Amino acid sequence: MRANRVEMDIELPYFDGCPNWELMRDRLAEALAATGNAGTPIRLRRIETPEAAERVAFPGSPTIRIDGTDPFGPTEGVGLTCRVYRTADGHGGVPSTADLITVLRQAEHR
Repeated sequence: MRANRVEMDIELPYFDGCPNWELMRDRLAEALAATGNAGTPIRLRRIETPEAAERVAFPGSPTIRIDGTDPFGPTEGVGLTCRVYRTADGHGGVPSTADLITVLRQAEHR
């Protein structure tokens, strides 16, 4: 576990054309609470243009970056698109809360 519970940097890049970012934000908040990190802020980052997507290597909406790393990446391509995740129930627009808990716990041990 991180020494002295150093706060993770959680970023949620998204674009308005994909509605899944709100569900990602909600599940991420649940996962943070479940791992004892309820006070950790989630920085929302709206990506508005294809050029901005290229500049920040945006693989689609929604994405999560923990301390700058995409725990579900890498993916092919970048752009203003809805991202697809593998889940226990097949493919979905957002990882499950359980999957988010897993990646948060892994990040705590880095």
